[in-house]
Amino acid sequence: MEQFDTTKPRSEYPRPQFIRKAWLSLNGAWDFSYDDQMVGEDEQWYRADSAASFSKKINVPFAFQSKLSGINDPSIHDVVWYRRTFEVPADWQGRRVMLHFGAVDYLAKVWVNGQLMAVHEGGHTPFQVDITSMLAEGGNVIVLRAEDFSRDVTLPRGKQYWLENSASIFYTRTTGIWQSVWLEPVAPVHLKKIKLTPDIDRNEIGVRAFFAGFNVSDELKWQVTVSYQGKTIADDQYVVKHAEEQRAIGLNDFTDHGLGRLWSPEHPNLYDVTLRLLRGQEVLDEVESYFGMRKFSIENGKVSLNNRPYYQRLVLDQGYFPEGILTAPSDEALKNDVELAKAMGFNGLRKHQKTEDPRFLYWCDKLGMLAWSEAANAYDYSEEYVRRFTKEWQEIIDRDYNHPSIVTWVPLNESWGIPNVLIDRRQQQHGLAMYHLTKSLDDTRLVINNDGWEQMSTDMVTIHDYESRQEVLEERYATVDSAVQGMPCNRQIFVGGAAYQGQPVLVTEFGGISFKKSEWEGWGYSGAENEEDYLIKLNAVVSPMLASQVVQGYCYTQLTDVEQEINGLLTYDRQPKAPLEAIRKIITGK
Repeated sequence: MEQFDTTKPRSEYPRPQFIRKAWLSLNGAWDFSYDDQMVGEDEQWYRADSAASFSKKINVPFAFQSKLSGINDPSIHDVVWYRRTFEVPADWQGRRVMLHFGAVDYLAKVWVNGQLMAVHEGGHTPFQVDITSMLAEGGNVIVLRAEDFSRDVTLPRGKQYWLENSASIFYTRTTGIWQSVWLEPVAPVHLKKIKLTPDIDRNEIGVRAFFAGFNVSDELKWQVTVSYQGKTIADDQYVVKHAEEQRAIGLNDFTDHGLGRLWSPEHPNLYDVTLRLLRGQEVLDEVESYFGMRKFSIENGKVSLNNRPYYQRLVLDQGYFPEGILTAPSDEALKNDVELAKAMGFNGLRKHQKTEDPRFLYWCDKLGMLAWSEAANAYDYSEEYVRRFTKEWQEIIDRDYNHPSIVTWVPLNESWGIPNVLIDRRQQQHGLAMYHLTKSLDDTRLVINNDGWEQMSTDMVTIHDYESRQEVLEERYATVDSAVQGMPCNRQIFVGGAAYQGQPVLVTEFGGISFKKSEWEGWGYSGAENEEDYLIKLNAVVSPMLASQVVQGYCYTQLTDVEQEINGLLTYDRQPKAPLEAIRKIITGK
């Protein structure tokens, strides 16, 4: 059995926008086993006395393919099992116990003390289950089975390669648990979730509270306390009449009427909010959160932030780490990525083909960085794909709705999952449906239905263009017509009868300049010989974007190298390939 450091990893609270004080991390050492023959369920590995079926140890929340898991095995094992024991703290007596999984890729089954308690499909979204009824005094056993068929190209998988070894723009797979696992006690009646919707024009925050276990005879109240930099702005109580309640809370005070407290990358001002569920003077539940007052809109063909035109300088971020793959080794590593991007002059990140750990979005909120939220796509189309993808996308929006940093939802990228969208009407309808579904769930943000090309309905026209010649880029983006009538990568910008309707034009993938700091070989879109050549070529692709009167923002490819792909501004271990200030001058044009 493998030996590794079992110090509990990723010990920070996993859900920064819905914080409860009492919780217990289950990260760390779990029993683990491959199930290549898929015999585990028949042999009842889920039984509480099944410890002998588990031949390995794994360091959760790191996938077995990663170094930090303690296993470090990149080979294909599509079915894996986890097991661990736990005890419920004595002071949780009388409360419901919730078991949370941040993300398990892809299909998870969970047993507690031998009883099946949950089945969840979707590799990037959280799920929870009330395990109170199955708890025993003393030790308890959790068993999880994860199934992730590597060669099923209709599974939403993002950049995880379906072949044995990573290559080109595809990387090592992640199977099983890859985000935190924890326990949490709640009252029988408790807050299930909250939705916070800012309205800067009215200077109000809309608060929707959802209650679990509610009965109208309970005679409960809910309290909302809003503060800014320690000063209470609002503190009100309301009677709970329904399982879902909603209020609009004014944020004016007697000093500046809310002026100067808007959220932006330059001024990431955040309000704190505490919600309490009350029965008389008894506090049944208390949750802490935060929000930012900001508004994203399109005015006169330009993207606006807080009612003013805002130029987006984005960098594409794959969200991979050398030792953890999809899982960041620490909360500090997530923070460091945001800080490095800001230091290089970017005001936003396009998280690419990954729904990132909520802690990353917390640091975008806290430090001031726009975030484009993009789903991990499949690669082929089927009715089963539509069901899988639509379900997971709704869960992504639900999880991340409250983050002020998220400016854009991107369900599809470069026709992944809809490869024949040019001629297939079903695939066109799916793309349209994803746009309208997203808008129906959140009409406060911008939506791109298919980033890069072959767009059907979109708030912004977004183009992927890896041309490296400065003069060609300058000519191509000199006019709207030449920009939207081009065929990057021999793909049309619009399909299905769609046409340009005056939307803002952004180039959301370009650059991709490969530059290796060592003799290690790698892959990129175009190459540089040394640091000086690298900066010259970087300027050659960025300066046409900044100079264009058509382009309203850009996204440079990319933040870091990833495995064999060496077109990052930073190496895989986050070392700059040129001085940060030199990169910043090019990125900002200043």
